[in-house]
Amino acid sequence: MTLDRSAGLAETARALASGEVTSQSLVEDALARIEATQSTLNAFRIVRTRAALAEAAAADERLAAGARRPLLGVPVAVKDDMDVAGEPTAFGCPGEFPPVAEDGEAVRRLRAAGAVVVGKTNTCELGQWPFTEGPAFGATRNPWNTQHTPGGSSGGSAAAVAAGLVPAALGSDGAGSVRIPAAWTHLVGIKPQRGRISTWPLGESFQGITVNGTLARTVADAALLLDAASGNHALDPHRPPELDISTAVGRDPGRLRIALALKPPFTAAPAHLHPEVRARVVELAERLAASGHSVEEADPPYGRIGLTFVPRATAGIAERVATVPSPELLDPRTHGSARLGRLLAGAPLRAARRAEAVLHRRIGGFFDTYDVVLAPTTAAPPPRVGAMADLSGLATDRAIIAACPYAWPWNVLGWPGVNVPAGFVDGGLPVGAQLLGPAHSEPLLVSLAAQLEAELRWHERWPRTAALDSPAA
Repeated sequence: MTLDRSAGLAETARALASGEVTSQSLVEDALARIEATQSTLNAFRIVRTRAALAEAAAADERLAAGARRPLLGVPVAVKDDMDVAGEPTAFGCPGEFPPVAEDGEAVRRLRAAGAVVVGKTNTCELGQWPFTEGPAFGATRNPWNTQHTPGGSSGGSAAAVAAGLVPAALGSDGAGSVRIPAAWTHLVGIKPQRGRISTWPLGESFQGITVNGTLARTVADAALLLDAASGNHALDPHRPPELDISTAVGRDPGRLRIALALKPPFTAAPAHLHPEVRARVVELAERLAASGHSVEEADPPYGRIGLTFVPRATAGIAERVATVPSPELLDPRTHGSARLGRLLAGAPLRAARRAEAVLHRRIGGFFDTYDVVLAPTTAAPPPRVGAMADLSGLATDRAIIAACPYAWPWNVLGWPGVNVPAGFVDGGLPVGAQLLGPAHSEPLLVSLAAQLEAELRWHERWPRTAALDSPAA
């Protein structure tokens, strides 16, 4: 027996544990799907064919011996900013990178849960942009419409899951890089609390704004992968309390006070919400109100939060550029951001880090009145591939702000957010909405997302362009 690619993470794990399928057959199927779509979707930077098949054979032996782990034998993918022993970590950059000696902590925990990592997915150069393109690997394309980007910077992970190449994948989110591609590929994307999934061997990634998160077709699968990858290295500076987030799926969230936040946070360039995106988010708000929640328009008191984001983001880029083997091959926009980061790495960066506590108090007070914020994940549907490829640094920044002004404040705060599919615009392009909460609110956000999913059943709709043997859209 084999499983259809529509089987999710939990269903795949169950079928393996019951002996209905083997890890070897599942991994072979995943590798075949990756190969069949690589020329069109280009989701993967590295495919671990030989290693993944060997790991699948070992998983089958363990299963036959009665071993049980949450993801034993299940094929998954990880973004190419995460260390996988024996593989290079190029993080979207051109040049020759040496293989790393050890798994990063998140990958180590996935392996401990039994998962088989079939490959590393494409990401833009150092994860800077909401598109997944670059001279190192070409362009990764959206399974819903291959003329459009799946978003970024976790675009490869999103494309792989949306097309059914793997049931779930890890990504990372420094300014929406899990939530944006999840929105643009009709997926659930969880950006957890800072430190929930370790970023080790970096104690902090991009001065603490980047966290690792999960992408899947269902809330339950995204939560299951999150639980499997969660936990800390002994030297991690951020160690949130342990949570069993999967148990929140199916739990009644109760009657919540939900703030519908449609106004973009302050940015240095114009940002306007696309009317169709606004309509889809408002429709979700109306569904939540019909389910008994109290929903009203209200915007968190962000203030000039962007002034604290830029020093952290650009200093992080400067730190990463310093480790690249061939910096002369990097995009000129990367060098521009790194130069700014080096300028801001002293007093401005220290002030930005100190401001986080003030922001926690001010925006945290908003949650005395509201339980959850519902906001657009992006202001626009996914752009066409290449739309930002030849822009200057300033023009790229303006285009990014125009398309994606909503996600990054929660990276400054370090708090959880969940993208949920909000429907389609412009003749079939996916868009999303984000559920945002205060510190350690993943269970509440997951329970609310699962309530929406039970009604909307977004996971039953598949892209036609890449669903080779999946249910039609």
